[in-house]
Amino acid sequence: MGGHCSNLDDILEEDMHHWYTKFMRESPSGLITLFELKTMLEMNGMTEEANSYVDQVFFTFDMDGDGYIDFVEYIAAISLLLKGEINQKLKWYFKLFDQDGNGKIDKDELETIFKAIQDITRSYDVPPEEIVTLIYEKIDVNGEGELTLEEFISGAREHPDIMDMLSKMMDLTNVLEIIIRGQQKKAVN
Repeated sequence: MGGHCSNLDDILEEDMHHWYTKFMRESPSGLITLFELKTMLEMNGMTEEANSYVDQVFFTFDMDGDGYIDFVEYIAAISLLLKGEINQKLKWYFKLFDQDGNGKIDKDELETIFKAIQDITRSYDVPPEEIVTLIYEKIDVNGEGELTLEEFISGAREHPDIMDMLSKMMDLTNVLEIIIRGQQKKAVN
C-alpha cells in the first residue's frame, strides 16, 4: 500500500501537461461520470449508505455541478486531500457531511457518512454512533444537535483527538488509489 501513496505524490509533482495528456488518453471524453467512478470503485454489492457516500463524494468533487469530474476538478480534489491546509480539508469534510445542503450537520447526516465509510473501507473498529456522540459532546457546545461550519471547524481545531479521528476516517487516499490503478489498467489494455 505504501507504494501507492508515492504514486499519488508523484502525480502531483509530474508536469501538468504530461498528466493532462495521460488523463485525456485514459478518459477520452476528459470527464468522469458518477457511473464510471462507481465502476472504478467496484461498488457492486455495496450498501445503500456506501453508494450514497460515493454519490456525495462525487458531487463534492464536481465543483461546478455539471455532473462530471473533469481534469481540473480531479487534480484539485487530489491536491486538497493530499496537500490541503487543515481549514480547506475541514470545509470539504463539512460540505460532504451536509447532505441536505442546509449549512448545518445533524447527527443523522454524520452517522450516515461514517457508516458508509466503514462499509467501503471494511473497517468497523468503532461504531458510528459512538463517534458521532463523541463529536457532538465536544463540539456542540450549545447542545442544539446541529453543527454550523464555524462550530465544526473551531471544534475540530480545538480538539486534536477529533481532528485525528476525522483525518483517519476521511482519508480518501484508498479511493484515489483505486481510480489511479483503474486508469493505469485501462492504459495497459
